[in-house]
Amino acid sequence: MKKNTTDHSNSRRKFLKNSALAASSFMIVPRHVLGKGFIPPSDKLNIAGIGVGGMGAANLRNLAPTENIVALCDVDDAYAAKTYETYPNAKRHKDYRKMLEQQKDIDAVVIATPDHLHAVQTVAAMKAGKHVYVQKPLTYTLHEARELAKLAKAMPKIVTQMGNQGHSNDDARLINEIIAADMIGKVTEVHVWTNRPIWPQGIAFPTDAPATPLTLDWDLFLGPAQPRTYNPAYHPFKWRGWVDYGVGALGDMGAHLIDHPVWALGLGAPTHVEASSSQFNGQTYPVASIVYYDFAARGKMPAVRLTWYDGGLLPERPKELLPEEKIDRGGGVLYIGSKGKLMHDTYGSKPRLLPTTKMQDFKAPKQLFPRVGMSHERNWAEACKGNGKANCPFDYAGPLTETMLLGVMALRMPGQKLTWDSANMQFPGTPDLNQYVSRTYRSGFEL
Repeated sequence: MKKNTTDHSNSRRKFLKNSALAASSFMIVPRHVLGKGFIPPSDKLNIAGIGVGGMGAANLRNLAPTENIVALCDVDDAYAAKTYETYPNAKRHKDYRKMLEQQKDIDAVVIATPDHLHAVQTVAAMKAGKHVYVQKPLTYTLHEARELAKLAKAMPKIVTQMGNQGHSNDDARLINEIIAADMIGKVTEVHVWTNRPIWPQGIAFPTDAPATPLTLDWDLFLGPAQPRTYNPAYHPFKWRGWVDYGVGALGDMGAHLIDHPVWALGLGAPTHVEASSSQFNGQTYPVASIVYYDFAARGKMPAVRLTWYDGGLLPERPKELLPEEKIDRGGGVLYIGSKGKLMHDTYGSKPRLLPTTKMQDFKAPKQLFPRVGMSHERNWAEACKGNGKANCPFDYAGPLTETMLLGVMALRMPGQKLTWDSANMQFPGTPDLNQYVSRTYRSGFEL
């Protein structure tokens, strides 16, 4: 096993310090003399981005003020062009495998590629001794989610984080505290909705065969997926709706929405899952779907039925809402408890008791969860440097991703209430569905 990145960073800091002392002792200036907020170069992480044309660019922007962006890896030079311009001194790569092998100054990696690439790239980075920040969903399959959680446990010095930024919000912690304070009583029912997909779904494979852009390495885009001719219907951005590359609306937004009830209620793995949807052709995900999850009782907390809605479908309007009050069609969560109801928007924002008139005299419950005070990316970077802990490490993100992916799998058997055996990772009695727990990897891109 390669030397851990923390040791590597410490060694680099020692080297810089010793070199500076040897060269000219009067050049060493205390941090406070340099001014508040100054971060010495030796206190910065060397970060590489894999997938830097979309959300990866935003992740790097949140890290750049305090860290060094030293490497950029993307299969499409045109899509990544703006990010390349932003960090002209960063080395450029197309193949993440070659980057990890050749560039030795990398401490940590941000992965923001299509879903089907997450696991293979994450495992490669971790085995190379790099801290990893991986965009949601953590993985493409249940097996991968379980394996990444296991790997993170086996490599405790590697700091991991999934990129569901709402998990670092103050409001998310307030949600937990409201429920812990029994302000709405025992929660037995949760409704979660999103306006996704906002990309094409419910369509067939394209029949045309345009030339692959010269800026794009299509083979590297495919990675572990099986060979297929390039088409702009897949890249950029539209890949999320295709079964071979993404996990649809639930995989996209579940990490931002299901996250909060899973966290606040300590839900664990569901015991049953059932889905219904518009037509699913097995190529792209349905235009709209509803998924029902059943969770067992936990200690003094009762069993919970969680219902997911996408494609613009919504739960029944709460009777407590005033006529002028609307459900945010973009997304949200509604908790129904024995004493009342709680609703919030996507990313856990704007939690409010229903009816909202209760918020006029609202007194915040006892604070049980420390506030983060920085972005989700910064939280991870600070944890990499030994300052606190990452908010959404793989030991939490893995099981959350499994729950999301169970709903995606249930779309293949609509209308059937499926029993999930989490310990053995299978649906008893449904071998046709069990085959989707894992997948076959193309040569050169194995897990």
